[in-house]
Amino acid sequence: MRDLTQCLKLVEEDKALTSPGAKIPYYPLAIKRGRGAMIEDLDGNRYIDMLSSAGAVNTGHCHPRVVEAVKKQAEELLLYTHVYMYHEPIVKLTKELISIAPGDYRKRVFYGLCGSDANDGAIKMARVATGRPKVVSFIRSYHGSTYGAISLSAVSLPMTRKIGPLLPEIFHVPFPDPYRPPLPGMTPGQTADYCIEQIQTAFDNYMPAEEVAAFIIEPIQGDAGLVVPPVKFMKNLRALCDRHGILLISEEVQQGFGRTGKWFGIENFGVVPDAIVMGKAIASGLPLSGVVARAELMEVLEAPVHGFTIAGNPVCCAASLATIEVIREENLLSHAAELGEHTHERFRAMQKKFDFIGDVRGIGLSVGVDLVVDRETRERHRAAAAKICYRAWEKGLLLSFFSGSVLRIQPPLVITKEEMDKALDIIEESMEEFSKDQIPDSVLDTVKGW
Repeated sequence: MRDLTQCLKLVEEDKALTSPGAKIPYYPLAIKRGRGAMIEDLDGNRYIDMLSSAGAVNTGHCHPRVVEAVKKQAEELLLYTHVYMYHEPIVKLTKELISIAPGDYRKRVFYGLCGSDANDGAIKMARVATGRPKVVSFIRSYHGSTYGAISLSAVSLPMTRKIGPLLPEIFHVPFPDPYRPPLPGMTPGQTADYCIEQIQTAFDNYMPAEEVAAFIIEPIQGDAGLVVPPVKFMKNLRALCDRHGILLISEEVQQGFGRTGKWFGIENFGVVPDAIVMGKAIASGLPLSGVVARAELMEVLEAPVHGFTIAGNPVCCAASLATIEVIREENLLSHAAELGEHTHERFRAMQKKFDFIGDVRGIGLSVGVDLVVDRETRERHRAAAAKICYRAWEKGLLLSFFSGSVLRIQPPLVITKEEMDKALDIIEESMEEFSKDQIPDSVLDTVKGW
């Protein structure tokens, strides 16, 4: 048995002091330090990390290059607001972001502090640049917790209860889910066509295309359970936007910075967006976000429409520059692609063994394992997800789930094959114990999940 004395003490203190509205509990885990793909709690217990702090530390915990960049910059200048003045790190970073963002066109950037405010900025930019009021997102999308980001999101009723009204003129349309299609038996191609038809129906009946400023889409729907749309849908959506003069904005807060084996998730679909929304892993865990977009979209914005005192501060910019260097120089894009395929193969083998694994999906090191009560009905199996994750945690693996039933496999991109195989062994052992009803129902009182 592991000692959790210090962890449990801190958990109780936290519960008494912080708002439950900002907490989705999984385990009584109080983290003291992290290195690479490993974390350690207050009691000295070590865990392989499959969550990357919700996808925010793609370069691993405390990567030496990032830490050194932060220390060096902190000794020079912590902050002088870029709203009024200028500093060198933000110019260097902006050049790098422009270079790695897809699109052979002139670009500009603005900065914020998190993915939520970056989505707010995308809404502002789209409306000003097009002169149109309406913005379209997708059912079961998640974009963050500011009012604009919540208005875009459509995945969780507790996010929206009692806080309305939300932003006006935000609409939601179906996202093509190949595993759970709109009608039984639909192929991925038919699902893609259906969702485009639903958009066209909206245009024809209640949402005039000439009033739509932008579609904001996650290239892989993250918190919906890592749902990968058909390539056909993404290409047809791009064509639809072009036909009506609508912007296509790729929301890369979760899938960006190498997660899928490409710099940005949208690159897996052969589609070039008009803008990229960035957050989370952009600075290896430090508070930074941004939007990279066609220059002409940015140039119509008037200050201070999206100015924040500490956005793009020198320390976070230095961390982001180091993050990009690490991803590039350690070949983490190819590593994510190769290890991701190996991970898929391991889970596909488990799928043959355990009938509660309904679907294995994702790209690169963004892998979702959908657990079901029955493969025919595809009913979500929340108890299986909660119990397997809890047992994995007991065995030294930090594993989480979202969308009620989908195991979230998003480790730091620096994880080694040996560490990944050990993690997968633990998951398989935990699944075996679940299949034999060896995990008590009492764990469901602790693991609430997302």
